[in-house]
Amino acid sequence: MTRSVLPRGLRVLFGLCVAVLAVTGFGQMPIFKRYYLADIPGMGWLAQYYVTHTIHYVAAALFVALLFYFTVSFFRRWHMELRITAWGALRIAAVIIVAVSGMLRVLKNRPDLFFSPEAVFLIDLTHLGAVFLWGVLALGALVARRRPYLTVRKARL
Repeated sequence: MTRSVLPRGLRVLFGLCVAVLAVTGFGQMPIFKRYYLADIPGMGWLAQYYVTHTIHYVAAALFVALLFYFTVSFFRRWHMELRITAWGALRIAAVIIVAVSGMLRVLKNRPDLFFSPEAVFLIDLTHLGAVFLWGVLALGALVARRRPYLTVRKARL
């Protein structure tokens, strides 16, 4: 396993951002109230749709900014020395689907744009499915001990 090229602070920020997105994303569905998790002292905010919705949007903006930073950093600094691993490529594809479907979800919430009910259903299902896929791929990479997204390129002779 190679050492990460990202500073520890950015990795922690990215992990926290993903955790907040996961919690607030599930908060968009009424599961916290339905299963009485919001009744736990201090967790009542999880059942308030507009609170979780706003936090999700803020965390999503940070998530997209971090993805942009990672992408630019890869192409400007690291692409000659590092390559994307197979597990990394699969997880990156899932992240791209999550981000694009999330942006489509934001667009569908605009009052001046109209999406058919079928399109809304497809966008929602794609977003949730891609999040699930990313989680399964992350778990698979962990179990297979193939966690890094990047690895050092082999020297060419």
